[in-house]
Amino acid sequence: MAKEKAYDFRKKLLTIHEKDVRDKSRIATADMAEISDGAVIEIGKTENEVIRTAAADFVDFLKVSMGVSATVETEGMASGKNVIRLFLADDAGVDLKEADGYKGFLIDTGDGIDIYGKDDRGVAAALYYIEDMMTMEKAPFLKRGEIRKKPLLAPLMVHSGYGLEEWPDEYLSRIAHEGRDAILVFTWDVNKTHVGYLDFNDLIARAARFGLDVYAYSFMINNTHPDDPKAEEIYDSLYGNLFRKCPGLKGVTFVGEVMEFHSNDPHVSKFCCRDKMTADLPDGLPWPGWYPCEDLPKWVELIKKIIRREKPDAELVLWSYNWGYQPEEARIKLIENLPTDIILQATYETNDCKQIGDAKSDCSDYSLSYVGPGPYFASEAAAAKKRGIRMHAMTQAAGTTWDFGLCPYEPMPYQWMRRYETMHKAIKDWGLCGAMDTHHHGFWPSIITKFSKHAFLTPCEPMEEILNKIFVSEYGEENLEKVQEGFKLWSEAINYYTPSEGDFTAASRVGPAYPFCLYYKAKPPAQENAFFGNLIVSPEYSNGMGIPGFIQREPRGSALNIKIHPELESLKKMHSLMKQGTAVFESIENKNEKLISVMRVGKFITNCVLTNIHAKEWHILKCKLDADFTREGMHKIVDRMEELLHREQDNARATIPLVEEDSRLGWEPTMLYLGDREHLEWKIRQVDYVLEKELVKLRKCIDF
Repeated sequence: MAKEKAYDFRKKLLTIHEKDVRDKSRIATADMAEISDGAVIEIGKTENEVIRTAAADFVDFLKVSMGVSATVETEGMASGKNVIRLFLADDAGVDLKEADGYKGFLIDTGDGIDIYGKDDRGVAAALYYIEDMMTMEKAPFLKRGEIRKKPLLAPLMVHSGYGLEEWPDEYLSRIAHEGRDAILVFTWDVNKTHVGYLDFNDLIARAARFGLDVYAYSFMINNTHPDDPKAEEIYDSLYGNLFRKCPGLKGVTFVGEVMEFHSNDPHVSKFCCRDKMTADLPDGLPWPGWYPCEDLPKWVELIKKIIRREKPDAELVLWSYNWGYQPEEARIKLIENLPTDIILQATYETNDCKQIGDAKSDCSDYSLSYVGPGPYFASEAAAAKKRGIRMHAMTQAAGTTWDFGLCPYEPMPYQWMRRYETMHKAIKDWGLCGAMDTHHHGFWPSIITKFSKHAFLTPCEPMEEILNKIFVSEYGEENLEKVQEGFKLWSEAINYYTPSEGDFTAASRVGPAYPFCLYYKAKPPAQENAFFGNLIVSPEYSNGMGIPGFIQREPRGSALNIKIHPELESLKKMHSLMKQGTAVFESIENKNEKLISVMRVGKFITNCVLTNIHAKEWHILKCKLDADFTREGMHKIVDRMEELLHREQDNARATIPLVEEDSRLGWEPTMLYLGDREHLEWKIRQVDYVLEKELVKLRKCIDF
């Protein structure tokens, strides 16, 4: 396979429509309308930018993907078999019935195609839906009759997967095509982000053309208590100023760790996370941002007052991520005292735990290995419903979690299906209405984004039927059975992943580039200007107790010594299933580039799992080395260490071709490249250092 240069993956993100999708052997049947050369997209004399942009996009789709010529006409509203007419439903006097609501649409196909949108975004969504249907059909055909749809969840927010706070127009278009309607910008101040200056108003205007809202994800410093006489003045200079200068922002998302202030709640520390500790010892209490403080509702009311003075309909999203570990009683008490005209967001699976052997393995952060919802989310969603507070979820349903830090998405569609099914139930039972669809990893178009888009359109199609259509479209009808089999094995494998703190911040964070340290604690070299870089990469496997904030949390899982062996066996089961799935894909004779690409992602994940296995084994060997008091016993342990290190070097070497063929593997927006060829070769040298320096000298010390 051809090698890619760094960031070549961005070319894929800027390619809106796939070339030459059409299968010219396909012939339209009597129940299908065909769009042919000379097609006309009638939009009337509208100045609506969303509709005009979507119409021009559809012309491009027909040309690039279907080889059909078309034009956009603004004069009159013609009719005929080769005309696609776009209407706002209210203007046309059409009752959308089931499709009534935000982004709802009706596609009425006879000889021509009439599209009625509840709003301009509904019109655009209908065109994108037709593109999906024609791509699946591999022909410019659409079945005659009516199609009515609207999204079950809105907003669906995403971070940038192109680059931290980088939003080219083509990438914004890809996001809109995949059914998402909002983007999040890490915000330090007006036009100020993690990576420096960003013209917020320009981004808001460009995103609006594609039907996307912009939310600020607040990183503003919030030390001041709401009772402070200067609190309103201080917060007005932050949030009031933000919305005065950027009135087009849809709202702002707050999360505990960055909205914490010096609270008077007796349950929390007098220090904030960002404060320098001045006492000899910490007090062992949670920081204010890691606990549902009793004075937080005052802070929310003040911020709400300031923001809505400038923008009355601004949305305030309060994300309870950080205090999901805290007792349910305290969390529910907070919800009972929050204003009801904000939005509460809870993480869908975090803080859950499951039995592995005789140990409890905890989900310390976002993971597909837990379908969800976890008890933390369930308790908060029920409390929010009782109070009439709108509920959002952090679901990562666009395909990425924290499981594999340098992977663009997790190709385990049947496991995602299981999560989507529970999300449907959460919509019904608790009124779940919106979601954060990706976080730091950013949005990456894939089979999972296609699947999730259609899984959350109502009326809903059976999810397995949606998946099969995608599989046939992507990999060929003749390969459907084997593709199903391979993905089912991978989807079973993820259930054996162990998302404890020691996995997320160690081997899973950077995969086969992860260092195996004995004495010198090395980290993969961070790239210049990376937001996180290697900051959250722990150079040794641990239980996470050295991580800031760990001691402030209520424990969710067993101690490391209790769970490491059961978790190790669980990961070995996952590794075996991943290899079995890959073997099924390998047996397909006529693999296309899309199948080769998804196999490459699966192989990268498999190698990450093997590194995780080796990291746990390495930790166990180090513990045994420290506990052995005989020369003979220590030498035997060092022998095993050497053998393990050679196996892990082989794993790193085997990963190099994968990251060279796909430049997105080994990269992540907040860390940049930490698992590319350069870092994998660094890892091999780092292991050589342990083998040739540290272990050699250790043997001399044993025999001294």
